[in-house]
Amino acid sequence: MNDVRFAKSFKKLVEVNGNVQPDETVVIVTDYSMTGIARQLAVAARAADAQVTVCVMEQRKLDGQEPPKPVAAAMREADVIFSPVRYSITHTIAMKEALKNGARAILMTAYNEDVLLSSALLETDFAAQVPRCKELGDAFTKGTNVRLTSPKGTDLTFVIGGEKTNVLTNIPNPGELAPVPDIEVNVVPVTGSANGRLVIDASVPYLGIGILKEDIICEVKDGLIVSMEGGEQAKFLKEKLDSYNDPNCYNVAELGVGMNPKAQLTGNMLDDEGIVGTIHIGIGTSLTLGGDVVAPMHYDLIMFEPTIEIDGVVAQRNKELLCYAPEKN
Repeated sequence: MNDVRFAKSFKKLVEVNGNVQPDETVVIVTDYSMTGIARQLAVAARAADAQVTVCVMEQRKLDGQEPPKPVAAAMREADVIFSPVRYSITHTIAMKEALKNGARAILMTAYNEDVLLSSALLETDFAAQVPRCKELGDAFTKGTNVRLTSPKGTDLTFVIGGEKTNVLTNIPNPGELAPVPDIEVNVVPVTGSANGRLVIDASVPYLGIGILKEDIICEVKDGLIVSMEGGEQAKFLKEKLDSYNDPNCYNVAELGVGMNPKAQLTGNMLDDEGIVGTIHIGIGTSLTLGGDVVAPMHYDLIMFEPTIEIDGVVAQRNKELLCYAPEKN
């Protein structure tokens, strides 16, 4: 990672996405597999005159596992958190508490050279996407009933009245997350309200599954996935979920909408979840997103060509955001 090719990437992460200011407290949480990235981030943050602390921990065993207590304590004191880690610490109590204290969190799970040099990071004008993100976020916030369909056969309904909408522009305000370069807008369904069918045809960027070879078909009843069918990838995912021995692993926790026009399908979470023309259904814990369900994991299932209806009005069809009307010059 001591390569000049990445200098622009780290500078953008610190100065644009993190918006790091002089004398702010920057905490970089990493594990032993990603110390090279953490070191370069620290250099870039120090160049911005921030006060920088790097916390190196043992690699977590799975996504959503809590960081050690000393790391969690450092996170609570941070103005800005960067998290280059192999397994996600996003959906943890430690992150929730840090956000509650006003931290801005730049999520960098499973970062590698491809992400650092991707057009999704280097070529995206993040500020330019903010109005589109806010428009969709407003539509969710004002809505109650959501219907999700796709050409492959997805037909899922759920209620969002009073639930939290998260507008992840990748330039976070205090108390907000930024899974850079995954620009997205997500909303938490009312617990127990989701019913219908999901046909997942893009990727499951967790557990080494990645880009799908065969569709994964899920039947949903009263907020829980009650059946999951498909090929070997579907079988592997179901076996992993069953291994937790917790029904909340099948909770429909999130609808996320990709909003990065430069993102491409790679099998990597931070690329795939931001692709315009995809949505992802998060399953498992919803606590960090504003919900009330706690599970030992949170995985996202990504599908192409969604149509999203909010209270009977189409808000998005495939790549076209119909609720967004750009201002005329």
